Amino acid sequence: MKLTDNEIRDIRKHLEAGKPLPEKYRFLLFDDKREVELVWNGKTNEVCNIVLPFQVIEQVDEPRSEKEQKLNLELFDQHTGRQIKGWTNKLIWGDNKLILSSLKNGPLRQEIEAQGGLKLIYIDPPFDVGADFSMDVEIGGETLTKRAGILEELAYRDTWGKGADSFISMIYERLALMRDLMADNGSIYVHCDWRVDGYVRMVLDEVFGRERHINEVIWLYKTGGASKDRWARKHDMLFLYGKSDAWIFNPQKERSYMMHKYGFKKSDFQIDPETGLQYSMVYSRDVWDLPSVGSETFERVGYPTQKPEALLERIIKASSNEGDLVADFFCGSGTAMAVAEKLNRKWIGADLGKFAIHTTRKRMINVQRQLKQEGKSWRAFEILNLGKYERQHYIGINPDLREEERRRQLDKKERDFLDLILSAYHAEPVAQFKAFQGKKAGRLVAIGPVNLPVTAFL
Repeated sequence: MKLTDNEIRDIRKHLEAGKPLPEKYRFLLFDDKREVELVWNGKTNEVCNIVLPFQVIEQVDEPRSEKEQKLNLELFDQHTGRQIKGWTNKLIWGDNKLILSSLKNGPLRQEIEAQGGLKLIYIDPPFDVGADFSMDVEIGGETLTKRAGILEELAYRDTWGKGADSFISMIYERLALMRDLMADNGSIYVHCDWRVDGYVRMVLDEVFGRERHINEVIWLYKTGGASKDRWARKHDMLFLYGKSDAWIFNPQKERSYMMHKYGFKKSDFQIDPETGLQYSMVYSRDVWDLPSVGSETFERVGYPTQKPEALLERIIKASSNEGDLVADFFCGSGTAMAVAEKLNRKWIGADLGKFAIHTTRKRMINVQRQLKQEGKSWRAFEILNLGKYERQHYIGINPDLREEERRRQLDKKERDFLDLILSAYHAEPVAQFKAFQGKKAGRLVAIGPVNLPVTAFL
């Protein structure tokens, strides 16, 4: 579009004054930006492309029961399941932005492609629920409170430190990386609630395109308290998008208690033995009435945001086939991984929290044992992380700088790191002690260097 003389003078005036252009010029200058889009502070199309090597922490390939571990019995029992060779499932601890970038651009990409590509992604990203990541954990009949680790504090600061802007930036970059990792016929479910559903829908439109929106699923549940000043919030949303216009979908069925007069034949009906009511099986709709994980449920693992296996079972059955590779990059308690294993899917799980990784590890070992006991097959899984390379990335000093400039940047990074740690733990800085950097409640605080683990001795 040709600009008028007044518009040209206005643009020149803003540029000479070093001021940003009014919003209208973004649409006048760039024709490809005429469609509706989401704009936020700090928006950029740049996506992380770093490649860091994964380090294997542990490989779990033999789910022996406690009795078998002690007595080494039944190793050749033909009635037990067997380990499936080939692909080894991945449970990865670390920042999922670095994990996704390293999977997309690193050598593991070839291994993923050899499995047919990533067919399904389910994620349940963090909502704006406040910075309290503590949770109660039952250990040996005693309830202990697990406090947030510093990595979780850092993640909260990066995700919600600037409110909605930082959340949108965080999820936008990760969704872009996930899209590029997906197979052409892959799809993604993004789980959210009323806090962020509007943002998430618009970011998904930005990343995948509005034409790739397949469904908005409503999950109804009955847990939690009621409200006296508003309608009780008893549902979550799941947005389903495809990478292309050819996605995998296997229709699922559910019970319908509608009467014969609505077009069903008597032969279509069955009797519910618990209620005595007649029902027929019909194709599932986009409103799912599925129970959440209650305290009495055997599958509960003590993780506060745990989702029910019935929910993930419907998703994985509908949007993948046996042998397909599925992933959850905010895996939490590992529900998606547990269901994928039971449904004979390959999987990748990732999380920043050490407690999430420990919870998922323990859960997957129990799933393996259950499958073996039932005479079903399972796959080995390995626990990976980015180790010291993630710390080096956090430091982020350009090696091409002169030594003096590198030292100056490193000193600043060290100071920022100390300030962050002291702030996260509400400690006051001190300068009179060389070995200690702060104090809290009358006790001195020692903080290890940013790029090294803390040693046992000062």
